This record gives sequence, structure tokens and C-alpha cells, in this order.
Amino acid sequence: MKNTNRILVLLVCILSLNLSAQSAGTGEEIIRSVYERDVPEDQTGQLKMILENSRGDQRIREIDQYIKDFGSEEKSIMFFTAPADVRDTSFMNWSYDDDGKDDSQWIYLPALKKIKRISSSSSSDYFMGSDFTYDDLGGRHPSEDRHGLLRTETLKGESCFVVESIPEDSDYMYSRTVTWISGEKNIGLKKEFYDEDGDLLKILTTEKTELMENFWMILKSEMHNVQKNHTTIMEFKDLEINTGLQDRVFTERIMMRGL
Repeated sequence: MKNTNRILVLLVCILSLNLSAQSAGTGEEIIRSVYERDVPEDQTGQLKMILENSRGDQRIREIDQYIKDFGSEEKSIMFFTAPADVRDTSFMNWSYDDDGKDDSQWIYLPALKKIKRISSSSSSDYFMGSDFTYDDLGGRHPSEDRHGLLRTETLKGESCFVVESIPEDSDYMYSRTVTWISGEKNIGLKKEFYDEDGDLLKILTTEKTELMENFWMILKSEMHNVQKNHTTIMEFKDLEINTGLQDRVFTERIMMRGL
């Protein structure tokens, strides 16, 4: 599965293209090189979601996450394990390589004992009080935007391509995004999201990466909503890849009963 804008996952990134070789590429080619990169066959790990408001008060949520590449699609599932008010909530996302095919998303709410399918009209809703929308957690095909290479510059000591992406759909929740892509690692180090009025809404930054079996993995990221002064920090621990994760994990039955 070749999947670009997955944040909870959103958050899994891969090895490298050479900067000098890619420097002649267009914005479209650079974005596609990230989208079409190789990924591990599967991933498992524990995710800590830290929600921080403008006063510095924090709420912490703990999650078990599983991801598997099925070739033409990628499936992920999250199980909330703490605190008590969100325990046993689960979320599943299926992303597809097919151009024009929207992600399939479901959320299980234990209090209702019911699985809810996330509709396209709800894709701009924020996920579990975080600064990530449901749309941010899914995949976005390069053909859904027009991409232009703005410049190259150094960020956090890494040479980056700065690419602007403007949605083909004028009704999309973001009027544009700007992404800093590491030429060495072929991953996004920073991404700015602009609202429908063209104002800066939020900034996603990659805070920590690690090379695992020739794959660059994002272990910590931060989404800061500059308009609300609210931040969501995502931290992975005990991350493992290529463990032989079974297909049966990614079903509605498992969403309800857990692993």
C-alpha cells in the first residue's frame, strides 16, 4: 500500500531518495515518490496521545495500534486502553491505492455497543478530542491536489523540498497545505494546513525518527492548532515491524471484542 497522509498512523515513514537525484523533480513527482514508497508488511506498537490546551493542561490517552499492507490497500486499527472514559473504544481505517476511492472508516463506541461508519460529511470532524480530523488519519491520493515545488531549504539540519498542494475540490476543508519533505529520508518533517479562508490553521511536525530494518519510522509527532492554541502529541513505543500480523485483526468483530 502506498499511502501518504496517514497521521496515526499517520506517522509511519520510509527510506530514502537522494536529494540531488530528486532535485529536478516537479512537486507532483516529489509527492508521488513519498506516496509510492515501500512500506513494512505490518506494524504494531503502543501509541500515547497527549492533548494539551492553551493553559498547558494535559490529557493522556493510551492506544494499541496495528497496521498491515495488503498490496493495493492498507488497513489500520486502534484500541484505546486508557483512561477509563475511552477504554475499549476502537477505530479502523482502510486506505486504497485506487484514484478517487475514499477511505473506509469505522469507530466502535462501547457505551452504545455499536460500530459507526464515518461518512464523508464527517471527515472534517476532529478525532477523539485531538487536533487530527478523520480525514487527516486516512490516505490522500496525489491526484486529489495540484502540487508545486516552492523551494528547497534546510529544516532541522536536513535538506528539504517545500511543496504546496492545492485541492482539486474547492469545497475541501483545507484551502492548501505546504509540506517540508526530507530529501534524504523521503518523509515529511513539517506540514502547514490552511483553512478555507487561507489562514494558517495548524502545523504538523515530526519530532523523532528512527531507522528500523531500512525503514525510517516516525516515533513522535506534534499537531499544533495555532488558531485554538491546542496541541496533540503522538508518541510511539515498543514499535515492531514485519511480525506476521494476521488479516483477521482488521474486522468489525475484532473492533468490538478486541484482541
